[in-house]
This record gives sequence, C-alpha cells and structure tokens, in this order.
Amino acid sequence: MRKPLDGIKVLELGNFVAAPFAGKIFGEFGAEVIKVEDPKSGDSIRNWRVMHKGTSLWWYVHARNKKSVTLNLREAEGQEMVRELAKDADVVIENFRPGTLEKWGIGYEDLKKINPSIIMTRISGYGQTGPYRDKVGFGSVAESMGGLRYLTGFPDRPPVRVGLAIGDSIAGLYAVNGTLMALRARDMDPLKRGQYVDVALTEAVFSLLEGVLPEYDLKGIVRERTGATLEGIAPSNTYLCADGKYIVIAANSDGIFNRFMNAIGRTDLAEDPNLTNNQGRAKQAEQLDLVIEEWTKLHTQKEVQRILDEAGVPVGPIYSIEDIVNDEQFKARDMLQSVTLPDGEEVLVPGVVPKLSETPGSIEWIGPELGQHNEEIIAKIFVSKNNPVF
Repeated sequence: MRKPLDGIKVLELGNFVAAPFAGKIFGEFGAEVIKVEDPKSGDSIRNWRVMHKGTSLWWYVHARNKKSVTLNLREAEGQEMVRELAKDADVVIENFRPGTLEKWGIGYEDLKKINPSIIMTRISGYGQTGPYRDKVGFGSVAESMGGLRYLTGFPDRPPVRVGLAIGDSIAGLYAVNGTLMALRARDMDPLKRGQYVDVALTEAVFSLLEGVLPEYDLKGIVRERTGATLEGIAPSNTYLCADGKYIVIAANSDGIFNRFMNAIGRTDLAEDPNLTNNQGRAKQAEQLDLVIEEWTKLHTQKEVQRILDEAGVPVGPIYSIEDIVNDEQFKARDMLQSVTLPDGEEVLVPGVVPKLSETPGSIEWIGPELGQHNEEIIAKIFVSKNNPVF
C-alpha cells in the first residue's frame, strides 16, 4: 500500500530535537528521509538520556525510517555533496542558526538555483528575520519567551517546565504542517516553484496561548499561574481520591456540569441558576472544587472513573509511563509497538500519529547506524568523481 508521502525526498540537515522530530513524521508516512550527520559525532540525540549498548534509546524513536549519511558541512566537499543531493530533493529541513547555511553556500537561494522546486523548511529560535534572528535559540528558552513557562506551575512558586522538549516538538509539528502546505502550493503552481518555510520556536510556543493576548490588550489582564486549574473555567482540576491517587475531572461545559452534579448527588448545585453557565461557575471555582474533592475522597480512583464514565463526564487518572504501557486503549490503538534493536533485544516505542484509514504511516526500521547509507546514497553519486569525503 502506498503511503501519502511516497516519492517525496527529504534532506534532514537538523540536529537535536525540532528538525529531527519533523523528519520522523515525514519518514513514518513514506518520504525518503536522508539524515545528514557529522562524521565524528552524529546527531547529539544518539548520546542523550538513557543509553543501551552505546546508543540512546531516544534515538530509536527519533530516527526511525531515516537513512544516515555523514558529511562535514563545514568543508567544501560536504557542501558540494549537499548541493548534489538537493538536485532531486523535494524538501530540505534544517535548524541551524540563521545565516549558517548561507555561509556554507547551501542556503535557500543557493539551492533554489540548483532546484527551483525545492522547499526549505527552516526552524530557529526566533525566525529568519527580526532583531533576534542571530541569537542562539533553544526550546527551553522559547518556552520561556513564548509565554508558556510563565503560566506553568503554582502561583506561589517559581515557573516550572514540562518534563519534555515540548517547545521543540511543537515547532517540529508546525514544520511538518508548513512543509505540507508548501508542497501543496508547489503542486498547484504551473511552474512548480518552491519556497522556504520559516518556523520560530518562540512563535510556535506563543501560538498556543489561547486568548491571553487579547485579554491583555483589551482588558489589561496578565494571566498568571494557576496550578492544576484552568483560570476562568470551572470545574476543571485534579482531585484526591480515597486510595491516595489523583484524578482529573473536566466538567466545565454546561451540560456536563449538570450531569456531573447529579452523578455525585448534588442536584441542588445542578439546579442552581448561578451555576448554569461557566461565568457563574468560575466565580465559585474554589467552592466547587471543595465540594468535588469531598466526594472523590469517599471513593477510590477506579470508582470515581466508573461513576463518571457512566454519567458521561470527562475524567481520567494521571498516568505514569507504567500506567500507559498497561492501558488497554493504548494497546488497542497500536501506540505501543515493539521493534528489534541491533543486538536482537525487543523494545517498545510509541506508535504512529495520526491514524490514516487508507494510507497509514508505519515504522519500517529503527534508527540507522551513523553513516549506514553512505554507500547507497553518497558513493553512487560521487564515485565517478573520485571524491570520497565520508
């Protein structure tokens, strides 16, 4: 069965998280993703976090379905190879500091001369323009400057981070989205002209801030950290159960709130005219949370889940990775897929998102060894030139 991106060739020049995250998605849905790595060290993720036989387990998630070639982009020979590879590429994705590829002669304008149809997707801290364009940008800084960390945590404590590279991953998703739109635009163009896609980490994070900007601009409101609650939306919080476990309940729509109150025996609150809409409930959010937790403390987490599931109220436990692995829904949706490592050991990795009914993505192979595809991709192009530089 053909995949939706069959026939698309992607050169991944990125390192660390954002560009490789995007490249992973392209590869899952059929694109030929050629990952260009430094000949000595490769992508830094090969050596991050938990290691197995000298390779990061994270690598086997990030690099699946990709081919690896080793080129020194700081040398003329490596730059020439990129130009050769770009001749029949559809997409180049990169996350170097703006101006770096131009310095090496492989920026968008350089590659456009070789291949007018090429699309270059560029991920950077602050974007390709503006007074901050030349600053070093990392996901953690983008999460801070994009406004996410200011809102994360409890009001009486310093801001905290999500325990993952969320800013990089968000930017990677925007990179995929922008690239697909650029491919669509190219396909509709009679001249098949490409373009470049400019994704800033800070802007990707900032785009998630809902109504925070107009609230400030029109009303002068600076939204603050609220812990586990949602400011101005009630009830939606984390509640303690009788067995010491926590559960999240989101009953903040009018109909759901009515069902919720009836399910926990508080018909008086279900019928209270002051609580029939969110504006009224938001004014009494703390009192409602006390009422709800008073009820959850009488029941175990599973009991709360069962009662509210039957009542049609959004509810769910806070899962650790152990809980996810044992969950029937994740299993049923093929989100826990087993792959074989180079030493023959089996390991679980996350499945493919999203699910396409007719042309689904898949994991064809785990991440490549450093330079594994030099012979296949590089040598066949340059052996006639007697110019081995890998």
